[in-house]
Amino acid sequence: MPDALLDKLIDELTCLPGVGPKSAQRMALHLLKRDRRAARNLGETLIRAMDTIQHCTQCRLFTESELCHWCADPARLSSQLCIVENPADVMAIDKATDYRGKYFLLLGHLSPLDGIGPRDLGLDVLETRLSTGGIDEITLATSPTVEGQATATYIADLAERYGVSILQIARGVPLGSELELADSGTLSVAFAKRMPLS
Repeated sequence: MPDALLDKLIDELTCLPGVGPKSAQRMALHLLKRDRRAARNLGETLIRAMDTIQHCTQCRLFTESELCHWCADPARLSSQLCIVENPADVMAIDKATDYRGKYFLLLGHLSPLDGIGPRDLGLDVLETRLSTGGIDEITLATSPTVEGQATATYIADLAERYGVSILQIARGVPLGSELELADSGTLSVAFAKRMPLS
C-alpha cells in the first residue's frame, strides 16, 4: 500500500511552475534521503513567508513591510512609474537598466475571457495614485502579447485622463537574432516602430 504522506508531498510539489510528477518525486525523495534539515528549513521559511509577505500598499510588489524597498527608497524618482506584469520583471529591469523611478505591479494582464478585469490588476489603486498627482511619466513594460498590449492601451487611456505622459518599452527584433526566425507579429512591430540610425 502506497504511503499517503509521501504521495501528498509529491503532489504538493507539483504546484511549482515547471515541476511535473517525475520532478516532484525526485525532489521529495532527495529531501527525504539526503537533506532533511534543508527540507525543514524550507518548510519553516515557506510558512513564515506565507504568513508575513504581503503586497506593498503603493505598488503591489511583495514585501514584509507596508512599503517595499523600492517605494521606501527616497533616492528613487516618485514622479516616474514603470508598470510591469510580474515581480520578476522588476528585478530584471533593475538589474539590466539605469531606471531610477518606482514601479507598479499588475500581477497579470487584462483577460475578459478568464474573468480578469481592471480591479483584479489593481488598476483602481493605480487610478487613485494618478488622481492624487505627483506622477509625470509612466513607462509601460507589459508583455508583447495581445493581452499585454490591451492592458497597456487601457493604462495609457487612464493616464491620459490625468495628463501623465506615457512611454512604452521598445518592441521588435531582439539583438543578435536572425530576421528569418522572427514571427510576423514581431517583424510588424519592428517595422512600425523603426527609427533613424543616429
